[in-house]
Amino acid sequence: MRLFSLALGLILSWSVFAAIDTYNFSSVEQEQQYRELTEQLRCPKCQNNSIADSNAIIAADMRAKVYDLMQQGNTKQQIIDYMVARYGNFVTYEPPVTAATLILWVGPALFVLIGAAVVVLRARRRVEKETPLSTQEQQRLQSLLTAPPTLAEKSTSVEKHLLTHQAKTDRKQP
Repeated sequence: MRLFSLALGLILSWSVFAAIDTYNFSSVEQEQQYRELTEQLRCPKCQNNSIADSNAIIAADMRAKVYDLMQQGNTKQQIIDYMVARYGNFVTYEPPVTAATLILWVGPALFVLIGAAVVVLRARRRVEKETPLSTQEQQRLQSLLTAPPTLAEKSTSVEKHLLTHQAKTDRKQP
């Protein structure tokens, strides 16, 4: 029983090891600036969380570094520049416009526009290639459309009629 009580006590007290970041700020403005900075910087591991919201170890390290840089007297922009230099533009939710980011934003639109242009040009070329029938071709077409049915066509229609008639008579006989 004693061993069970000890094990239960250890299990229930495991939350004692959870750490909460506590920092002492010299003013309310400094604390507000810290909160704004940690909300503006993205956690490299979590990707969609700020370092203020993330429980990842790297986010805790980044929060500590933000605090250290603030205590050293660095401005907000200097701290952001330090984080970008260390972790890349990914840590900011609003990365700067560069050639690489322009390709990411403009590239898909260019592909759609180029694809639409290809479709339109091919459709126009196809229309241009269609030429009217010559008089000889029109006469041949007219003769085919107005010609009386051939023997093969007649036999096919007679066979259909006979099959239909046979099916009707088969149904009537028990």
